[in-house]
Amino acid sequence: MTTARETVLGRIKDALALAPGPDTTVPRAYRTGRTLPDDERLALFTDRLVDYRATVHTCTADRTAQVVAEVLREHGARRIGVPAGLDPRWLDAYDGEVQQDSGDIPAPRLDALDGVLTASAVGCAETGTIFLDGSPDQGRRALSLVPDLHVCVVDLSTVEAGVPEAVARLEPRRPTTLISGPSATSDIELERVEGVHGPRTLAVVIRTDR
Repeated sequence: MTTARETVLGRIKDALALAPGPDTTVPRAYRTGRTLPDDERLALFTDRLVDYRATVHTCTADRTAQVVAEVLREHGARRIGVPAGLDPRWLDAYDGEVQQDSGDIPAPRLDALDGVLTASAVGCAETGTIFLDGSPDQGRRALSLVPDLHVCVVDLSTVEAGVPEAVARLEPRRPTTLISGPSATSDIELERVEGVHGPRTLAVVIRTDR
C-alpha cells in the first residue's frame, strides 16, 4: 500500500512526464562585489536592525562578556540556553543559570528558558539580516526559535554590504536560518503581532574589532 506522500509525488512525476518544459537558464548576473567602510557598514546594519525593532549594542571584543551580561540582566534573563560550541568567556560576567543545549532536550524545556545566547555566521547590512548556519557556536534551529529572547553576537567583520555578498560567505550545505528582527506577523486587520514564530525580543551585540 502506497502512502499519501508517494501518491502525490507519483502524480507530480506523471504530470511532468506528460508536459516536459524547456530547459531554462536562470540569470545569475547579480550585482556583486559591493563594499562599504566599517563605519558606514555598522551604521547601515544598525539602522536596519533598529527599524525591525531589534535592540543593538556595540562593543569591542574584550568587552563581550560585560555587554552580554548587561543585556541579559536588562531583560531579566536568569536562566539561559547556549549552544555547545559557544565561547565560554562570553559568560564570564553572567551570574545566572546556563543550560548547554543538545539534541536530546525537547522543545518544552527550551520554552522554559528566559533566553538564548548564540553567535552568528554572517550579516547583511543592506537588509539588517543575521544568518545562522547551525555551527557549534550557533546551535540547532530550535534553540534560537523557541525561547522568547535571543541575544545574538555578531562580528562586524562578518557583515557584508549586500545580499549576494553575504550569501557568498555561506556554506550552502549547512542549514541556514535568516533573522531580520524579532519574530513578527500581522493578522487579518494588519495588527502587528510579535513572538508568534520565534523570539519576541532580539538583542544584537555587534563586536566592532573582530
